[in-house]
Amino acid sequence: MIVNDQGIEAARVRTRTDLAAAHRLAVMYDFQEGIFNHLTARVPGAEDRYYQIPFGLHWSEVNASCFMEVGYDGRVLAGSGDVEPSAFGIHAPIHQRIDYAEAVFHTHMPFAAAMSRLADPRIRPIGQTELSVMRHLVYDTDYHGPATDTGEGNRLVALLKAHPGKTIVAMANHGILSLGSIAHAFDRLYYFERVAQVQMYALWTHEKLNHLPQAVIDRANDGYARSGGRIGAKTWAEHHFDALKRILDRREPDYRT
Repeated sequence: MIVNDQGIEAARVRTRTDLAAAHRLAVMYDFQEGIFNHLTARVPGAEDRYYQIPFGLHWSEVNASCFMEVGYDGRVLAGSGDVEPSAFGIHAPIHQRIDYAEAVFHTHMPFAAAMSRLADPRIRPIGQTELSVMRHLVYDTDYHGPATDTGEGNRLVALLKAHPGKTIVAMANHGILSLGSIAHAFDRLYYFERVAQVQMYALWTHEKLNHLPQAVIDRANDGYARSGGRIGAKTWAEHHFDALKRILDRREPDYRT
C-alpha cells in the first residue's frame, strides 16, 4: 500500500510539473490570451477532480505547486483560489465522461481563432502537416456563446462521443480544444496552430490551392496508422514535449517548483 501511495504521489507531481510546463510553453509560443483560456489535467489516482490554476494567474507565473484540485461538482477540494466558470463548464464534463481526456486544453490561439471565424473553417488538405492534424480533428460548427455552466462541456462530450478517439475539436467562431495526455494535448495545440498559420498565409495569396489527391491522403493516413505515432520507446508527441521541457529547464526552471 505504501508503494502504491508513493506511486500515486509521484504521478501527481509529474502531472503538475508537466501541466505547469504546458502553461509556460503556451506563453512562449503565444498560445495564451491574457489570463483566460484553460489547460487542465485529471488528478492521478482520483476519480472526482482535476487540476486547474486559480483564476487571475498569468500563464508565465504558473508553477507545479499553484494548482487547485477542482471537483466535478465545482468545489475546490485542495489549494485555494477562484474557479473560472468557463473552465469548469467546459473541462469538468470532458474529464469526467471521456476516458482518454487525461488533459483538456482550450485556447484562442491567433491563427486557429482566425480560421474559426471563416464561413468555411475546414483545414484544406494541401500539405503533409495538414494531413497529420486532420486525422485527429472533428469540427464543432455551433457556437453558443461563452460557457457559463456545464451545458457547453456536455455538448462537447456528445460531439466527442459521436466521433470516438478524436483529440482536436475546431470550435466555430471560437478557438480549439485538444485532449489526451498532457504531451499529446500540447502537441495537438502546437501543430494545429502551425497548420492554421500556413493555411491563412496560403488563403491570403488568393491563388488557387493545390489540394492533394485522395490516393496521397490515403497513403499518408495508412503510414501514420502503421507507425503508431512512435519512434523508439516514445510517441512523437512525447519526444516533442520532452524537448520543449528541456528548453524550459534552461530558461525558466522555476516552473518545476
